[in-house]
Amino acid sequence: DRVLVRIKDLTVEKADQEVWVRGRIHTSRAKGKQCFLVLRQQQFNIQALVAVGQHASKQMVKFAANITKESIVDVEGVVRKAYQKVGGCTQQDVELHVQRIYVISSAEPRLPLQLDDAVRPEVEGEEDGRATVNQDTRLDNRIIDLRTSTSQAIFCLQSGICHLFRETLIRKGFVEIQTPKIISAASEGGANVFTVSYFKTSAYLAQSPQLYKQMCICADFDKVFCVGPVFRAEDSNTHRHLTEFVGLDIEMAFNYHYHEVVDEIADTLVQIFKGLQERFQTEIQTVGKQFPCEPFKFLEPTLRLEYREGVAMLREAGVEMGDEEDLSTPNEKLLGRLVKEKYDTDFYILDKYPLAVRPFYTMPDPANPKSSNSYDMFMRGEEILSGAQRIHDPQLLTERAKHHGIDLEKIKAYIDSFRFGAPPHAGGGIGLERVTMLFLGLHNVRQTSMFPRDPKRLTP
Repeated sequence: DRVLVRIKDLTVEKADQEVWVRGRIHTSRAKGKQCFLVLRQQQFNIQALVAVGQHASKQMVKFAANITKESIVDVEGVVRKAYQKVGGCTQQDVELHVQRIYVISSAEPRLPLQLDDAVRPEVEGEEDGRATVNQDTRLDNRIIDLRTSTSQAIFCLQSGICHLFRETLIRKGFVEIQTPKIISAASEGGANVFTVSYFKTSAYLAQSPQLYKQMCICADFDKVFCVGPVFRAEDSNTHRHLTEFVGLDIEMAFNYHYHEVVDEIADTLVQIFKGLQERFQTEIQTVGKQFPCEPFKFLEPTLRLEYREGVAMLREAGVEMGDEEDLSTPNEKLLGRLVKEKYDTDFYILDKYPLAVRPFYTMPDPANPKSSNSYDMFMRGEEILSGAQRIHDPQLLTERAKHHGIDLEKIKAYIDSFRFGAPPHAGGGIGLERVTMLFLGLHNVRQTSMFPRDPKRLTP
């Protein structure tokens, strides 16, 4: 007759009900004829009491106290209103009075890391000498680390980003596509690709779905998006680079001006930010307990600055840089701080990048030969999207490829895509892990990659 319930649903409204709960033993503490357990499901936990009485013998109390941490158990019992708030549990107003307990899967006694240490803020650990868990230990034992309330919240929120991305774009009339990840030539004409054996020849892991997004535009799909892995063979050991990440990619034909696309992408991101704040407050607050951060701020409509305006702001702050020089990572972060101070937003667009610092397929600005119809989008001073109007004329595309010294034979399939009539179009690629990291104010993209891949990590 007992009902299987989730721990997050155990509230005072369930008081005096008989329930059945499956969870992990987070902690156990024996005290005389009683044993206090904390049962955990994902980021929610509840105190469970096993006490000698009508439903529990001394042997049962002893048995409960000896169940190893992280074991999975089924507990049958009665929900009782707590006499005082239960500290350290998400369900603070109730506790579970245990009548039966069954071990479903026993964990080994020695854990590679303690979950309480893994959710402790680093500053707090330093102050009182308690242990914290470093990043390599977390990633080496990822399956345990992913059980922490912080990790559970991070990846629930990341799932929400994907859902909101799809939901928003489908509502806008976009079609989701799936693109090949094994390709015959470097997808962006560059050298930073992973080569794989492909029967009697070689192939490459796709750096981007861009070619296929553009081919779909040429095939009159008008608005497309895809969600999938992207591979970059770059030896970048930074806080924000991975060799494999999840790309949220958009491509769209436009009628009059590429800003139609810029506005559509920016609004999509704004809808994601709004959705996260409305639907994932519990997760945001859970992560904030371990990694305190100011709430993410954004404007509607999104702030759009031209590149020259950004350069002017940096020069005013004492930075020396040329008109056609690309932004370095420190200058990106500084500009983000300057924009936040002046406009009170963590999200903005930088438009009209110098043509010299953009890829060969970027459309030059018709009003200024040194500028381009390209843009980046930033969160908390770090780039999360790079995009542009693409050159859709094969003759101009050929000229720009030659100017960049690219072997035309290697990009023949790309150029040929535009020989049978292609509408003006633009797009961009968003890094899912970066968006998650920067929205939550985390300090390393490996925290938001479930099983990260970088130049030094290929397992687990």
